[in-house]
Amino acid sequence: MEKPRIYFLGSGNIAVPVFKTLAASQKVELIGAGTQIDRPAGRKCRLVPTPVGAAAEEMGLAVDKIPSVNTPEFIGRLRELRPDILLVLSFGQLLKQPVLEIPVRGCVNIHASLLPAYRGASPVVSAILAGDRETGVTFMRMALALDSGPVYCQLRRPLTGGELAGALEIELGEMAASAVEDTLIKICGGELLPVPQDDGAATFCRKIKKSDGVVDWRKPAAEIHAMVRAFFPWPGARFQVSAGEGSCVAATIAACCVHPELNGAPGTFLSADRKSMIVACGSGALEILELIPSGGRRMAASAFRNGMRGAPLSFPPPKGAMQ
Repeated sequence: MEKPRIYFLGSGNIAVPVFKTLAASQKVELIGAGTQIDRPAGRKCRLVPTPVGAAAEEMGLAVDKIPSVNTPEFIGRLRELRPDILLVLSFGQLLKQPVLEIPVRGCVNIHASLLPAYRGASPVVSAILAGDRETGVTFMRMALALDSGPVYCQLRRPLTGGELAGALEIELGEMAASAVEDTLIKICGGELLPVPQDDGAATFCRKIKKSDGVVDWRKPAAEIHAMVRAFFPWPGARFQVSAGEGSCVAATIAACCVHPELNGAPGTFLSADRKSMIVACGSGALEILELIPSGGRRMAASAFRNGMRGAPLSFPPPKGAMQ
């Protein structure tokens, strides 16, 4: 059998390991790759490529930067390339029927959950927030309804309860990369047949917003701990604290631990000395070990407290909550 001809669409960090594997593959032929267009970022709003775009630049490879995959221009280009499979991972655009019909063996999506769990835009974050004991990646044949297509295979990864979303996403990308060549070959050879999902067991997750990262101390400490891990590095679990004389400091929690045996009024400091910062939650308490002050660098909570020069710390009223 000839090498399967693959066109790849990907944008996010999780897609980089798969892109690199396909680019170096001797088993499949990468006939092209596309990613989202460069976007402005930072205070100076400079145009920045997607992680896949940046990886391509580092490797000296050309990628298509696509405003929309559903335009006649891109559809025409894809038809000329005649891919066996259009492979999609963390691309960020919905593919309509004319695109889905082009590849000889169909469009294959790699999704970062064990479908039908967490169909949608934030499966890694959602698994951490839910306290799941297992996650993984799913190779599925794409359909018009989001993440609803039949499944070719799944790879599983146990969760310990200590994972950070950013690192876990990369690990799942590497897991997918380790299987992508053989999986695509088996699909093209008819050795892997897709099995329909159980739609009745499907769960869904939405796109994460910046406002999701605001800490509500009325929640249980264990839930806030999961939030810290799920929202790292973005949008971050953020809070504000008053530092005396009307000043207010915003910070993102970078590391913490739970003290289920400690209790107090939610949002009050049980300890705020030069060694520790322990905040009462709805149940239990959260010890902040490391944080990132707004516009600053990651530091130990003790260093942050020392930087306040002894000012009494307290939380502002709810109207001062971050948005």
